[in-house]
Amino acid sequence: MLLEGSSPEMLAAQSKLLFQLNKFYNERVAARKSNVNKTIREVCKVVQDVLKEVEVQEPRFISSLTEVNQRYEGLEVISPTEFEVVLYLNQMGVFNFVDDGTIPGCSVLKLSDGRKRSMSLWVEFITASGYLSARKIRSRFQTLVAQAVDKCSYRDVVKMIPDTTEVRLRIKERFIVQITPAFRCGGIWCRSAAHWPIPQIPWPNPNLVAEVKTEGFDLLSKESIYMKDKQSAAEGDAWVMSFRYAEDRLLYGGCRRKCLSILKALKDKHFDVPGQPILNYHMKTLLLYECEKHPRESEWDDTCLGDRLNGILLQLISCLQNRKCPHYFLPSVDLFKGKSTSGMDNAAKQAWRILRELLTNPRSLERL
Repeated sequence: MLLEGSSPEMLAAQSKLLFQLNKFYNERVAARKSNVNKTIREVCKVVQDVLKEVEVQEPRFISSLTEVNQRYEGLEVISPTEFEVVLYLNQMGVFNFVDDGTIPGCSVLKLSDGRKRSMSLWVEFITASGYLSARKIRSRFQTLVAQAVDKCSYRDVVKMIPDTTEVRLRIKERFIVQITPAFRCGGIWCRSAAHWPIPQIPWPNPNLVAEVKTEGFDLLSKESIYMKDKQSAAEGDAWVMSFRYAEDRLLYGGCRRKCLSILKALKDKHFDVPGQPILNYHMKTLLLYECEKHPRESEWDDTCLGDRLNGILLQLISCLQNRKCPHYFLPSVDLFKGKSTSGMDNAAKQAWRILRELLTNPRSLERL
């Protein structure tokens, strides 16, 4: 059956592209996933050993890096050689979540009025003004990890990376793992993301919206580009908001995850330019915007995969040329902040090249 307005030639070209995309996915993407999974197992063994030592010294820092259904909870792949492990802390004591937009993408945890500091598990990290300091917790954690690295059974292959307030490990000289202390904020939604979902867009459906908002977000103790070179106490107290689980939940269904996997494989090969302007997270963010532009499930059928990829590459070029990529849930946060203009120009050239190939040559994926 012909779709209205589509010629047999167009449909033939579309089916050729789909064949190529499936081949690319089954061969190249599968090989990438398998290599990344092998690396994850390798680095997680080391990280779990280090965190076990940390826990012995300080039982408040309990490792939450566990394997569930062959996936490590709390592990994010930044690139095939760089990972982030989120260490969820137990939030004993009642804090109010204050999200007033002072620092884009960040918020603070303040002791509830009238609550005694001593009621908190983290008493010594609460400032005179009653804020739970992200920087103080990170600094203590960094000291503990440095000691653990010296004691753990993998001490010959793991080193702390100096000159940063974050806990970053270099493993076997090849891999970098950042370990980030965090609090899970389930069941609440933050003010900075209150505009979401956009009322006139039919995606996501109300049930999915409710699920995503119940999923909540994380507060991470890490440096934000918006706090760089600011030394005031407020910046040290602030926690970075992360919506990783909410974002993942939105990408269920249709060819969304397949689309993201193909984008990551293209990113690894073609966007590894100096300054690392493009990360997996940029691709994921643009995919979420594409879901809004194409709200119907039928637009995420496998037969539309080529169109969705082209749409995301066009969005990527536009963002790189405008030097701005807004965070999906927190549009005041620019994901390109701090990236070099030359890096963005190089990435835009690469994106144009890939897009041209995909549009003009049905067999381009064999070479890409």
